[in-house]
Amino acid sequence: MADFIPPDVRSRLKSLRLVTRRAVGSHGLGLHHSHSRGAGLEFAQYRAYEPGDELRQIDWKLYARSDKFFVREAERESPVAVWILMDASASMGQADAGRPDYGRLDAAKGIAASIAELAMQQGDRFGWMALSDTGLRLLPPATGLRQRDRLLLELLPVQATGGFPDDAQLAPLWERIGAHDLVILLSDCFEPGAIDLVEKLAAAGREVLAVEMLTVGERDFPFGGGYRFRDPETGEELLGDGAALRAEFLRRFGEARAELHARLDAVGIRRATHVLDEPIDLPLRRLFGAHDAAEYS
Repeated sequence: MADFIPPDVRSRLKSLRLVTRRAVGSHGLGLHHSHSRGAGLEFAQYRAYEPGDELRQIDWKLYARSDKFFVREAERESPVAVWILMDASASMGQADAGRPDYGRLDAAKGIAASIAELAMQQGDRFGWMALSDTGLRLLPPATGLRQRDRLLLELLPVQATGGFPDDAQLAPLWERIGAHDLVILLSDCFEPGAIDLVEKLAAAGREVLAVEMLTVGERDFPFGGGYRFRDPETGEELLGDGAALRAEFLRRFGEARAELHARLDAVGIRRATHVLDEPIDLPLRRLFGAHDAAEYS
């Protein structure tokens, strides 16, 4: 099975915890110090029977072998879930010339797998959706190793294609995401529909985080000489000299990002930026590793 998380990143993830702004009981999302045990779905361990335990939890086969009462414990489901919303529109396929086989969507898959790893290690449920107007892919929330493996299998065939889904296509999303769930958007944030969606989710009381996925070219614009720039979704092309266009591009791109950030800030959406030459855990460390940081991008 494909592993989207490099070994060094996996090691660093052990020091992170998914933390929400709202506390949800004593076992809320991101507040786990150890797995919560109870009558759940995923088997965790046996323990000796204690007065008050439900008889249905006793493992009678084990009693027959040992002549002692043992109770089967399982991981109790968290009352909330983390939802990973992955933009799978065509612009997410953009890569850099220095690494043409690694685009935005590849990085998003690695970040999604990392979020799932964090949720799994603290006993939280996690679900996933890939968003494109060619169709939504959905993995309902659950926890445990099997859920992690299901997500990895779901990620494999996803390709960047088409545009962002319209409101009608997004209807299943509203039916699934609970009022207290944590939502994390992985997107280049170029599609107005993606920003409209997270604004609506935030207005509806969901806690929303956004990871803005950028290429090295968009950050640095290292182009010289004649270039043909093509929009992967509309097909529109622009011919021009890279060096002559650089200052104007960086100015206008910076203004567009500042406007985007202002929109997200206005509705309380925390954000981080990921550039394709950076480690995939960096945006997660910006969001969850330094909670007193004033700036996330």
